[in-house]
Amino acid sequence: MTQPTDLFLTMQSRRISSGFLRWVVLGFSALILLLVLTVTRVAAQDDMREEQVRFPAGATGATIKGQITGREFVVYKLGAEAGQVMNISLTSNNTATYFNVYAPGSGPGDRALAVGSLTGPLMPDLNRFSGALLLSGEYSVSVYLYRNAARNGEVSDYTLEVSITGETGEIVQGDFADGLQGGPDYWAVETGGGTLNMRQEPSEGAGIVTRLVNGTPLRNLGCRIAEARRWCRVATLSDPGFDGWVAGDFLIEGSGEGAATQLPDLIPVPAGNEDVLVPGTDYHATGQVQCVRNADAPDQSCDFGVKRQGNGTGAVTIEWPEGGSRTIFFQGGTAVSYDQSQADQGRGMTVTRDGDNSIVFVGEERFVIPDAVIWGG
Repeated sequence: MTQPTDLFLTMQSRRISSGFLRWVVLGFSALILLLVLTVTRVAAQDDMREEQVRFPAGATGATIKGQITGREFVVYKLGAEAGQVMNISLTSNNTATYFNVYAPGSGPGDRALAVGSLTGPLMPDLNRFSGALLLSGEYSVSVYLYRNAARNGEVSDYTLEVSITGETGEIVQGDFADGLQGGPDYWAVETGGGTLNMRQEPSEGAGIVTRLVNGTPLRNLGCRIAEARRWCRVATLSDPGFDGWVAGDFLIEGSGEGAATQLPDLIPVPAGNEDVLVPGTDYHATGQVQCVRNADAPDQSCDFGVKRQGNGTGAVTIEWPEGGSRTIFFQGGTAVSYDQSQADQGRGMTVTRDGDNSIVFVGEERFVIPDAVIWGG
């Protein structure tokens, strides 16, 4: 009587083993598929490049020329506001080249607003987009080669014509993720070390009010889109204060705490926005400063040239009488770095003050730079 029981157990064991084996095979297959998808996504990311579209000052459009090969594709980013009309057209020497348009917050891999290889309400003809926009924010336009052409590694030289027309309203409508009309109470300038122009209007061609050093805290007065980029109206927290428009891609969320004591004094940029160059040079001023090459060398005079960006920011290049030069970079009237080369490895820079002069040490080198050199006057 035990035989049926043993047979039953044997059959059950085989079923369990078979089920377990199927589970292992399925799990292993799923893992392989996941790895393949991951590799495919990484490869796709490697084939993609992003470019920001900026219209020339006062323009409502731009012409973009580019080239892609095989599975490469380019994603162009450009801003627009709800109610404006966007027109895009693509021409190429390869008929397998198309573009897709994505609404703010979307991109390749998401549902497209319009597909260049299909006609529809916003795509009246192949590779021609035209329509009024429902959302404010940054739109994406991807240019790519169709399947067979991409697999065969074909090349496409193309021209993309983009325009955004129509007046914007008094307030931002259809603001995606509240990134324009809303936003933080305070911004901080993030330029990576340079200065940011504050302009009279949201345009690259508008007059400059003042120049802001990296880290300057600002009050947010609202952002808009012009010339395909985000512009924010801001006000400094110093006394006296300034307000104007700055490019939003150089702003990060900031805090107004203690701002009045942290800001350097800002000076309005004179009418004309330019510091006059010394004739025949690239410098706004030239002259001589006191310099020492090394600890055992006597004091001497070195020729200098300065390129000013305003508000004590710029670069002073000092020429050694025996050849070679050294450039000192200033922000807000303070020397902050120098043109370090491979030969300068390990050379630190220190700065002290002596009356109206900055004493700058780069290793054993020493320079006495009057404030008037970088500030003007």
